[in-house]
Amino acid sequence: MGILDFDFSSLFTLTNMVVIIIGTIVGLVIGALPGLGATIAIVFLLPFTYSMSPVAAVLLLLSAYQAAEYGGSISSITLGIPGTPAAAATLEDGVPLARKKSPGKALGYSLTASTIGGIFGALCLIFLTEPIANFALKLSDPEFVLLGIMGLIAVASISTRGTMTKSLISVVLGLMAGTIGMDMFVGSPRFTMGQLDLMEGLGIVALLIGLFAIPEILRVVKDELHIKFASNSSNLSTKLELKEIKSVAKPIGIGSVIGTIAGILPGLGTVAASWFSYIGAKKVSKSPETFGKGNPEGIAAPESANNASVGGALIPLFALGIPGSVGIAIVMGAFIIHGIQPGPRIFAKDPTLTYGILFGFLLTTVSMYIIGRLLTPLFARMLVVPNSFLMPIVLVIALVGGFSASTKYFDLWFSLILGVLSFIFIMGRFSMAAFVMAYVLSPIIEKSLRRTLLLTEGSYSAFVTRPASLVLLLIIILMLISPLFSKIKNRRKESKLAEDSTAAAVKG
Repeated sequence: MGILDFDFSSLFTLTNMVVIIIGTIVGLVIGALPGLGATIAIVFLLPFTYSMSPVAAVLLLLSAYQAAEYGGSISSITLGIPGTPAAAATLEDGVPLARKKSPGKALGYSLTASTIGGIFGALCLIFLTEPIANFALKLSDPEFVLLGIMGLIAVASISTRGTMTKSLISVVLGLMAGTIGMDMFVGSPRFTMGQLDLMEGLGIVALLIGLFAIPEILRVVKDELHIKFASNSSNLSTKLELKEIKSVAKPIGIGSVIGTIAGILPGLGTVAASWFSYIGAKKVSKSPETFGKGNPEGIAAPESANNASVGGALIPLFALGIPGSVGIAIVMGAFIIHGIQPGPRIFAKDPTLTYGILFGFLLTTVSMYIIGRLLTPLFARMLVVPNSFLMPIVLVIALVGGFSASTKYFDLWFSLILGVLSFIFIMGRFSMAAFVMAYVLSPIIEKSLRRTLLLTEGSYSAFVTRPASLVLLLIIILMLISPLFSKIKNRRKESKLAEDSTAAAVKG
């Protein structure tokens, strides 16, 4: 079945349309609430996907993901507080423009750019994924081991100075967590501690609630429980004239391309995409001096990038079975729940499902625009709800949803205990993103590695004798040594500056 043979009547069902609308509304609300973000929106909805069809389940999560990325700009512009990490770049020009003209005008640039970026990412997803998947079918287990390792290195390397070791520890812990359960080759239990509830591994929903939802609630309780924000909720119409849209066409194009590429590369994600796009738009702008003072280009570039990166991050998931971001790794949980393994063979095994999700992703962007136009003023006014009222509701819904997903009290206690431990780890600056990516990639790496060693009778020669494996191995080596070169270069620069300052002091 080719892309032109897809039966669109299987996509345009009442169920699919309803879940896209619900996902969009939930994503906008959670994205707009400061500190929660797209990841929490996906985790929040994941338990409800058990009883849905696979297409509806994935579209529910993707619509929430898309909408949350735009929703983050609502609080950035009206409160001056980023609703999502990626919206921090939007704040630079969003707040000044809101004060100079109106919040609605700034939100209009954000919504339009987010929509165009989302559509660009969706079109790249539709037309690029299958060719990449066809190429991936020529790869074998040794290559998938190395691709998984590349993903882990990329995620671990996206860390602030001084946290690289902690990111690597998070990766190792994630890999270990992925081995809990029944050994897939010999059928014996591993690391279950005699618990029958762990025979099938850690529950994906309970794990994600414990890693993201509970720690975020604890963080708000610790730091922001009694905060009540003051929202600039006047003049919130998001309508733009055609000439205003044309004036930001270039930064939208820059953001869409950079965002899609950043999404495809595992580990970069929406935050890096937003800032790279902001910097890129500033460099090519005719008036770079106005950036940070309310230039609409400074809103359009990062907002188009963060939504384009969602579509970009789906490309390696469908083509290679490797998620391009933490959010997509959680979306992958919906596939796992329904017994589906994403990867290059999914096009041949279930083309109706695959094309339904690819084209449905385009609908999630359209839904974001329509509902964003209608409800953005309402969401902006909702931001004045105090956290002391909001957090108990979020906690109850998260726990009830997690329990209903498996109906196991074990998973409920597991989420709570893991949530407390995760909060402590986050306070210690360990990376939950690296943990999740490692957990998701762990079975892929293990299965491919053990199968390779079985076929080669324990020899690792397949990793250097196969041309594709050798190329990937060289890329991994470059990824590992490039930080060392950067460190050496920085030390030389610091040494030279110290020598220059010493010489200047002596002359003085």
